[in-house]
Amino acid sequence: MSTMPRLPIEIETGPEPTAAIIIMHGLGADGSDFVPVAQELDLGAVGNVRYVFPYAPVIPVTINGGYQMPAWYDILGADLVRREDEGGLRSSRTLIDGLVDEQIARGIPAERIVVAGFSQGCAMALMTGLRSPHRLAGIVGLSGYLPLADTTAAERHAANQDTPIFLAAGEYDGIVRMERASASRDALTALGYTVDWHTYPMEHSVCREELADLQAWLLKILG
Repeated sequence: MSTMPRLPIEIETGPEPTAAIIIMHGLGADGSDFVPVAQELDLGAVGNVRYVFPYAPVIPVTINGGYQMPAWYDILGADLVRREDEGGLRSSRTLIDGLVDEQIARGIPAERIVVAGFSQGCAMALMTGLRSPHRLAGIVGLSGYLPLADTTAAERHAANQDTPIFLAAGEYDGIVRMERASASRDALTALGYTVDWHTYPMEHSVCREELADLQAWLLKILG
């Protein structure tokens, strides 16, 4: 059972926040990676927000020659689908479930909590959000994919069947290719989820237009 390697970064836009957004970073990054994104978003219309930026455990990553780096789960090969690190995915899901529970314990209702992530963090947001027994406000997946797609139908929780999902992909992404991202969108749609799908002329990154669309979506679901 892994534990959070260090306490998450927290940023509150004001006292006594009434909503929380938990944002998971990508492979090899850390909790500070998406702090600038939070500073770009203006969610003042929905009240004060607590942003939570957890750190992934540091583990050996097979595709990088076993080099140890922050990773929510191991990447066994360039084919992200055929061989997945199920144990790592499930272990990290437990960590993120714990963060959701912590926000609830601190007074933020589950329906005011968003789980979000980029790349590996996107996979974790989908992995956690779809299986959470708490009805969440929304799930955000940026430049990533649906992990353990074959078990999602059996393992998903009815609490989040109607939870809105924001999915974004880069048209020139060489890491998580467009067909992989769109296949995840199609799988979620086939399971009856409402997916707000966006594509941008970018590589494996985040762009300003994407953040504007995300801000509008967050204002809508938290409004």
